[in-house]
Amino acid sequence: MEEIGKPVQDIKYIREMVLAIKEGRAKAVVDFSNTQAAFAIKSDDELKKAAWLFGLMNKHWLVGIGSRLGLAAIRLHLPFVETAVKNTIYEQFCGGTTLLECQGRIDKLAGQKCQTILDYGAEAKEKESDFNQTMNETIRAIEFASRSEHIPVVSTKITGMARFGLLESVQQGESFTRESRKEYKSVLKRLDSICHVAARKGVAVFFDAEESWIQDSIDHLVAIMMRRYNRERVVAYNTFQLYRKDRLQFLIDSFNQSRKGGYLLGAKLVRGAYMEKERARAEKMGYPSPIHFNKAATDDAYDMALRFCVDNYEYIASCNASHNMESNLLQAELIKRKGLPRNHPHLNFCQLYGMSDNITFNLAKEGFNVAKYVPYGPVREVVPYLIRRAQENSSVTGDMSREFQLVQSEMKRRGLV
Repeated sequence: MEEIGKPVQDIKYIREMVLAIKEGRAKAVVDFSNTQAAFAIKSDDELKKAAWLFGLMNKHWLVGIGSRLGLAAIRLHLPFVETAVKNTIYEQFCGGTTLLECQGRIDKLAGQKCQTILDYGAEAKEKESDFNQTMNETIRAIEFASRSEHIPVVSTKITGMARFGLLESVQQGESFTRESRKEYKSVLKRLDSICHVAARKGVAVFFDAEESWIQDSIDHLVAIMMRRYNRERVVAYNTFQLYRKDRLQFLIDSFNQSRKGGYLLGAKLVRGAYMEKERARAEKMGYPSPIHFNKAATDDAYDMALRFCVDNYEYIASCNASHNMESNLLQAELIKRKGLPRNHPHLNFCQLYGMSDNITFNLAKEGFNVAKYVPYGPVREVVPYLIRRAQENSSVTGDMSREFQLVQSEMKRRGLV
């Protein structure tokens, strides 16, 4: 086998490519400043509503207070709160309360050459009955997706089907008891049921990354699914959080393992969503933080991972799940320079529904494979999931500032302000 670690070492080449495009010394393959394409999907009224919402979310203090009050109000079943939430934050970032309710959004996205990734937005569970309910909902989503050419992937979270404490004890190397062995076998059975249906129905499954102190357990479970189901095409994808210092090497190791094992690697690349929690736990427990020291180091690791996946696209099906414009531009440019088909099934992009429309729809306009990550489910289940994402990633306010500015630009272009 040829040496495969070499391509990712050339970070200077990657930096120069991105810098040349940013400084205008090279023409970008995609124009992310095109707000007409970015917001073609929105009516004037929808655009005004988005401007109002992003304006509120751009205030860091308001996000903090609103998150706490919103969670409390939903848990207490306060009257009118669920309706108010559904008509604002939920409507902006979610597909619907049911799969059928998502159909209108799926169709609108398809009209803009954008696919949908369905994500049942449930929080982590603790009871076997809840684990089975999450499994069944994921299978329903796969069956729903199989009836549409616009839904190639369903996303799920292993802590929705496995007890957090079990995953933690397995990672710590604790011996199985009779009960915990039975519990672990049940987890494997749930994941196998999901992947079996996905393989039969022609749909893929993203398994989300989670906290570092359970991630080894998740990696092991997903590797088992990849060995079983990724022989002919990629059914199971693992998620690689590149804000962790060890994940670039883990991506390379996972690739080597897949080549030796004769299966394809599925890799969803993200920067990560648990930075504050990871650093706080490391400080409290007295071990080195697993997170890169600064954003620049994370960006370098992420962009090297992107190049590694594009360089090895025949054996890795990857998804660049980023809201970072430079990283999306980098992958588009790498695809162009290597002369690869823009719609190759192993080269994908995705962003969250309701955010980074300038990235999503301009990539789609230029013929790249791009999808929106669409959470769905009951408001009471999904809103805590959305709020937790905001709390776990304080940089969300920076994203909101960018979103607000883009919406304002499009409103000016339309003569609405």
